[in-house]
Amino acid sequence: MMIIINPGNDANLPYTPAIDVTQLVSLEETMKTLNLGPNGGLIYCMEYLDKNNDWLIEKIDKLCFSGDDKLKSRPYLIFDSPGQVELYVHNNALKNVIQALTKSKVCGFDLRLASVNLVDSFYANDPGKFVSALLNSLATMMHLELPHINVLSKVDAIEKFGPIKFNIDYYCEVLDLNYLIDQIADDPFMVKFKQLSKAISEIVESYGLVTFAPLDVNDVKTMFKLMRLIDRANGHFLLDIESEEKVQEIYEETQKVDFDYAKYMEIRERLISKDEQDES
Repeated sequence: MMIIINPGNDANLPYTPAIDVTQLVSLEETMKTLNLGPNGGLIYCMEYLDKNNDWLIEKIDKLCFSGDDKLKSRPYLIFDSPGQVELYVHNNALKNVIQALTKSKVCGFDLRLASVNLVDSFYANDPGKFVSALLNSLATMMHLELPHINVLSKVDAIEKFGPIKFNIDYYCEVLDLNYLIDQIADDPFMVKFKQLSKAISEIVESYGLVTFAPLDVNDVKTMFKLMRLIDRANGHFLLDIESEEKVQEIYEETQKVDFDYAKYMEIRERLISKDEQDES
């Protein structure tokens, strides 16, 4: 079930959401009524949702139960949230909504939520921007306090703005960031920026929490691997474990570990093939 909690979401969606927060509060109407810009208007809308989270909880409950108050099925809920960085770094509105959902026993049981953070792959073309994306991902993980998966999206277009300096696994595994900092120019104008980027990279590395799963919507394998990661993070893959055979199957599946080369082999080979075609 798709649940839209983005008050600024486009009405012309390619699908019909089960719940749409614009029925409660709309960014467009808020901006007109309160004379706010898009950033301030979105913060206001999310804080309004926070104060009226019972509306969202009741809507989800109605989705889960049939007319005779019997649970239809154990639902799989996907929340489409706004992309504004403040909501994931220091503003508590979205965090409070998440906590209200997990504490309310929606549909009669605890919700097992996981956060999926999409980072556009074009940041890999700029060392400074990629370091900033790393810090933002780390801050989001610390702020939301949820099982968390970072995704490097659109990897098929990662070299749209120029070739990347390192292999795809360097960016996904977030390896030694000193190599990335070395790519920042040494001219006097960039001295302070380089020092700041180095300090940020040291913070990210000291936590050792940020890695990325690559995603290419044209590659079914990357989508399937991401779905498996999400299902493990939220516990969905543990629902059907009544039989000993299922327990053994899950155990064997969790023991499978891809070698670093195998994880990104196909993506790397596609990039190499593209480079060879461009040279020819």
